[in-house]
Amino acid sequence: MGLARLNLNFELIIMEANNKNLRISSNFNLMEQQIPDLLVFEPSSWRKIRMGMYKYIRELWKRPGEELGEIQRHRLILWRKQPATLRIEHPTRIDRARSLGYKAKQGFIIIRQRVVRGGKMRPDVSGGRRPKASRMKKTIKKNYQWIAEEKAVKKYTNCEALNSYWAGQDGHYYWYEVILIDRHHPNILRDLNLRNIAAQRGRVFRGLTSAGKKTRGLRGKGKGYEKAR
Repeated sequence: MGLARLNLNFELIIMEANNKNLRISSNFNLMEQQIPDLLVFEPSSWRKIRMGMYKYIRELWKRPGEELGEIQRHRLILWRKQPATLRIEHPTRIDRARSLGYKAKQGFIIIRQRVVRGGKMRPDVSGGRRPKASRMKKTIKKNYQWIAEEKAVKKYTNCEALNSYWAGQDGHYYWYEVILIDRHHPNILRDLNLRNIAAQRGRVFRGLTSAGKKTRGLRGKGKGYEKAR
């Protein structure tokens, strides 16, 4: 297929077909790589892309243990040595972050938050025997993702949690990446939707994020769904 020069600004991509030659022009200077069979050759028409880049990334993250393999394993080894709350420059899962409202501009902050697993079993009762103390499983009121969002906002008090997504897990920890917005930044205040979200002070502590609504049983609609609450 030939080499194509890719760029990260995505301002303009022009595809031209000349017999069996394909040229992709852009302003990017990221890297040169061999383009696989994403483009179908049709001599008398423009080349058509079967799937976008984000869709391929989304397919890999459906089975990270199989598809990412050693990459994900080395990530988890590194993440265990890092602080529990860490600000990162770019999201690990760009497809998921973009679908949840992330934009690569000032005012948005990505936090990788580590949460300890476990805590769903009741401690042993030291004294007294009664039926209430004999149950083993503990019904928790919050999921791990909601707790991760709260921890991130407590660290960055001038921000509000926009959303979050799963990034990894092992036998001891869960890692979630939380999208925060600076409630006083001009880029946030210019956007009507983001300005309204930033005005919800303490929204993560009131269960207004997606993870909070899921725990509260507010994800669904219709008659009978009130049983989930």
